[in-house]
Amino acid sequence: MTAVKSKASAPRKRQTVELARVLLVDDDPTSRLTLQTVLQAGGYHVDAAASGAEALSRLEEGEYQLVLSDLQMESPQAGLKVLAHARMMDYKPATALITTYRNSGAGRQPRNSRQAVLIESQDLPELLGKVAELIGERATRRVARELRRPA
Repeated sequence: MTAVKSKASAPRKRQTVELARVLLVDDDPTSRLTLQTVLQAGGYHVDAAASGAEALSRLEEGEYQLVLSDLQMESPQAGLKVLAHARMMDYKPATALITTYRNSGAGRQPRNSRQAVLIESQDLPELLGKVAELIGERATRRVARELRRPA
């Protein structure tokens, strides 16, 4: 009598899914932890930084698809400096300012913030939708750049 091996007992190959990496920069520990938890629950790999200086170091160490930064941290314009540095990286992450304050005037852009996107974090589905949109737009730009490169 010969044994027949069923397909169910055959080892399955595990497919790994690479999560989009997000750098979250906020000096307020409560906001940072809350947003980190929400983003991780949304399926993102999240690294957090508590200051602009820490964020700059992380940008040099790893590659991120999105950098979300609070505007005011150790200085009034620290968030804009983080985003400006992120835009200079070779891997060109998407960038956005994020605020946890109500009545923050999300409809207006911060001064001196060329192409800054301002996201309010109170509406979690909207937050996750905007994060996905920013990462998707970055991927589209990256593919377009690759297609324009000479072979």
